[in-house]
This record gives sequence, C-alpha cells and structure tokens, in this order.
Amino acid sequence: MSFLTGGLGTIVPFLVVLTILVFVHEMGHYLIARRNGVKVETFSIGFGPELFGWFDRSGTRWKLSAIPLGGYVKMYGDADAASAPSEALEHMNETERSVSFHHKRLGQRAAIIAAGPAANFLFTIVVYSILFMTIGRGVTPPTVGQVMPESAAAAAGIQAGDVITRIDGRTISSFEDIVQVVLLNTGTPINLAVDRNGTEQKFTVTPQMVDQKDHFGHHHRLGQLGIRATSQAVFTKLDPATAVWEAGRQTWLAVTTTLDGVGQMITGARTTDDLGGPIKIATMSGEVAKLGIVPLINFMALLSVNLGLINLFPIPVLDGGHLLFYAAEAVLGRPLGQRAQEYGFRIGLALVLTLMVFATWNDVVQRWGGS
Repeated sequence: MSFLTGGLGTIVPFLVVLTILVFVHEMGHYLIARRNGVKVETFSIGFGPELFGWFDRSGTRWKLSAIPLGGYVKMYGDADAASAPSEALEHMNETERSVSFHHKRLGQRAAIIAAGPAANFLFTIVVYSILFMTIGRGVTPPTVGQVMPESAAAAAGIQAGDVITRIDGRTISSFEDIVQVVLLNTGTPINLAVDRNGTEQKFTVTPQMVDQKDHFGHHHRLGQLGIRATSQAVFTKLDPATAVWEAGRQTWLAVTTTLDGVGQMITGARTTDDLGGPIKIATMSGEVAKLGIVPLINFMALLSVNLGLINLFPIPVLDGGHLLFYAAEAVLGRPLGQRAQEYGFRIGLALVLTLMVFATWNDVVQRWGGS
C-alpha cells in the first residue's frame, strides 16, 4: 500500500503540480474576463468548503477550497461554478448587464472560455522554452545502433547504421521522434524511409506489440520495432527564438500524441488501461519528484497540455462544451434555450463524473488488483 504510506513524498508533489496547473488554467479565464469588463465574483483553487480566502479591491473572492481536484472562476451572472446562466439575468439593470458574463458579445464569451485551455498550452511552451535555453534540448540521432534478433526491424531488413529519415511521410530528425511514433502504434504496418550509405531505401515494418512495465510499475501495451540508438541524447542549449519554436513543436507533438491515443481508445484499437485518474497522477507525481526538479517540471508541462486538451472536449460543463453551445448560437443567431443548456450541463456532469469514477477504478485495479 505504498500510495497510502508514501505520505508527503507523494501527496505534496501532487498538490503542488495540480495547484499550479489549475491556477494557470483559471488565471487564463480570469484575465480575459477582466479584460472584457466582466466582474469576477470568485477565483477558487479546489471545490467544496472554503479553507481560507480574501477579497481583492475589485470584489473578487480568492480562496482555497477543501477538495483539491480542480478549481473555477465564477463570473457575474453565473448560477454556479460551471458557468450555467443565472435565473436573475432577465432582471438585471443596465449597470449589472455591463459587467455580466452572459450579456457580453458572443466573441467575448468565447474568448473568455477558450482562454483557460490556451493558458495551459502557453504555460507548456514557456516551460519548455526555459528548459531548452537553460538546460538544453536532448536530441539522439535517428541512427540505428543495434537491431534486436527476431524483432520487427530485423524481419523487415533494417540494419545497424541505417539512418531513419521518414516514417509514413513524416520527417524524422531524432530517435525520440521514432519512439514517439512507434509507441502509439497498435500493430499496423508503417512505411520507413532509410538512408543507407547515402542511398535511400524504403521498408514496410509492422511493430510488435509488447507488454512493458514503466518506472512506476504500470503495465502498458506498446508498439516496438526492436532497434536501439547509437548513442545517448546530446543536450544543446538553444537561442530564445529556436527554443520557443522547438517548445511549440514539442507542445503540438504532445497534443497530437494524446489525441491519437484517445482516438485509438474510442475505436477499440487500444485498451483503456492507460487511462489514469487522481491516484495514478498522484503516484507519478511522487515518483517523478524523486528523479529531480527538472523531470517534475517536464511532467507538469505535459500534464498542462493534457489539462488544456481535455477541457476542449465538446462536453457540457467543460470549456469545450461551452464553446459548442456558442457555436450553436452563432449558427442559430440566438442562444440555446435555458432548458436545453440545463439538460446539456446535467448530461455533461454525468459524463465527467462517470469518466472520473472509471479512471479512478482503473487506478485501483492497476495498482492493487494485480497482487
């Protein structure tokens, strides 16, 4: 029961990481709301009963709440933390309407909602940029150092010394790029372009599906070519412009990789065993923290991408659900009826709670069900 007995080594890193990411996300909503003249009533880290808080000069209540699994910004005109419209909207006077979120133009409301996920993506780019400028970006040349016997690569004819230049038409510039593509493969053939002694050769390889155990004891079903690199990663410090460019590229890669994984789960090509909840995130936070501050910062940046992306899913209650309602409003020329929005929020809340329960159950089964 290491999770329960791990104590501060697990809980503290988890709370620090989650608090920072939630603060960044909600600060995105807050700043754009204030920029558009919306009165913000509450800025909360966590849900449930308030532990402590204070009012600022604009009347916003900043608070820390008891359940540290998220947060919210409640704006004037909201009925609750999910930004459902209040019944008092119809009875507001002109002064109240001027600071009400729901009386702002469609574009303003959409910008306020989209600002939360955008802040998470921007945070990741800033973190990666700083790391690339100070510590450097680790790059391993995409050269095959060793081909494992009876592997997918050996069967296809890949040889040591080959330089992999493209996979399924995508340019490969590092061994890390190869790993990123192959790990998500579910046993389907991929096309490789290889530079062998100055001559391009093409191969079709079907990665083998293998069960791998990560540093944290979690099992994953992953694709594998059966090749090893020629050397370890070389860290090179980047100038600011290049660092920002590479940080953006790394962030986009994290987005596409996550979407690929989710798509594979939806289609059944990949099991939902990799879907993790709070227990898994807490455990990984503690384990990564033991490796040092830089790995923890990297982990936090990756989680920030996932938090922003998940919030863009078109599920009512999430930011993406609000944006879906606004898209319908743009098409219809009027907001959806209050009853339709209410039912949407109820369905969305049920979906989110179901997903959380399922992910948490996944955590429990994977961590304690196997032994």
